[in-house]
This record gives sequence, structure tokens and C-alpha cells, in this order.
Amino acid sequence: MSTDLNYLLASTVLCWFQLLGASLWIARAWTPHGLAVAFGNRAALQEPSPSAARAGRAARNMAENLPLFIAVLFVARTAGAPAASLALGSAIFFWARVVHAGLYIAGVPYLRTAAWFTSLGGLVLIGLQALHAG
Repeated sequence: MSTDLNYLLASTVLCWFQLLGASLWIARAWTPHGLAVAFGNRAALQEPSPSAARAGRAARNMAENLPLFIAVLFVARTAGAPAASLALGSAIFFWARVVHAGLYIAGVPYLRTAAWFTSLGGLVLIGLQALHAG
């Protein structure tokens, strides 16, 4: 499998882990009551801790950005963009998203935004390669 597709798969797994982790964290699934809430319909959720709430927002942010990555990568691959450029843009997107998640959960505001812009830069790089190839 090509490097860009490996990063797409890794980004998908990252998104899934963020969504699952945030859900379990918000439900406090490590407690007996929280585990029951996590397996239920989540009607009895307690107010999440600040870090759990940030984890949920970080997960939603990743879920919002993953379709953009998929779309831009699909268009670039279909247009015949160079594999090395797609690999670089995909790597930038993935690693910036890993950093973004950590910074978001830790509550670091400005660096978190810089990581988000870096991931956007990966998408722009892929998109520009699609425009040049097409």
C-alpha cells in the first residue's frame, strides 16, 4: 500500500480512537456507573471534566477534518499527482493531527491552533498537487 494510503488509514484509526476515547472518558467508563452509562444510551451523562470535554471537542474536530483529507487525497490520486507529494502532505496532516489532539486535550490554546493550521497545510499541499496534476 502506498504511503499516502497508509497515512489515510492511520488517520482513520486515530479518529476512531479519539472518538472512542472521548466517549469513554466523558462517560467515566472506568467506574462501574460510568461503564453502565457507556453501554447504555448515555441519557444519564454527568457533566464532563474539562479535559474530557476537550477530548470530545478534539475528537469532533478530527471527525470534521477527516472527510476533507479523504476528499482531497482522492482527487489528487485520481488526477495523478506525484506519490512523493501525496506522501508528504499526508504525513504532515497525520502527525499534525496527532499533535493537535494532544495539545487540545492538554488545554494548550495557541500551539493547538498552530497544529491545526499545520494539518491544513498538509491538505493544501495535496490539493495543490491535484491542481498541478490535473
